[in-house]
Amino acid sequence: MCTGKCSKCIGRLLFPLGLCAIIANILLYFPNGEVLDPDKITDFVWYFHGILGAGLIVYLPAFLMLGAGGEGCCANRCGMLLSMLLSAMGFFGAVYCMIMSSLGLEQGPLCDPGDGDYVYPFRNQTLEESYLFNQTTWDICKKPKNVVLWNVTLFSILLAIGALEAVLCLIQVLNGLCGCLCGTCKRQRWTDVA
Repeated sequence: MCTGKCSKCIGRLLFPLGLCAIIANILLYFPNGEVLDPDKITDFVWYFHGILGAGLIVYLPAFLMLGAGGEGCCANRCGMLLSMLLSAMGFFGAVYCMIMSSLGLEQGPLCDPGDGDYVYPFRNQTLEESYLFNQTTWDICKKPKNVVLWNVTLFSILLAIGALEAVLCLIQVLNGLCGCLCGTCKRQRWTDVA
């Protein structure tokens, strides 16, 4: 497969992943579909890791990759160099999403354990006592209902999306390097000059 076609393929994969990351991050603002005061929402939601990191930052190289293979920006070595640089930026955006999602999973949700105060009941747990591996502890959170399942599901989705995007952007960095050093493949028709 030539480098231009590979770029287009990766760009087409990044768009739905970015959209899913943005949607998952937005859903984290509404635990269990409820509208809460901003001070009752988990801290790691406010870092916009799905909206910016795995969403908008990854869209920049994806737009450039879609132009690959034709007569546009990636049909030359300079275009592939730009694609490589923007893909490196997309890689770091995806890694940012992975880190923030991991920290959000590790910390656990902000919830009301029944006394009216919103706290992090799972903060500072060791790996052996982590709520992630012991679902019976999830009942500690009374409000919002099912907030632990909500956060675990959405942060896990964001973690997986970030990982996929990081791999795809890294592949594009290598693809862009090949395209920059070796050139993109273009079909040329040789005609006999008579």
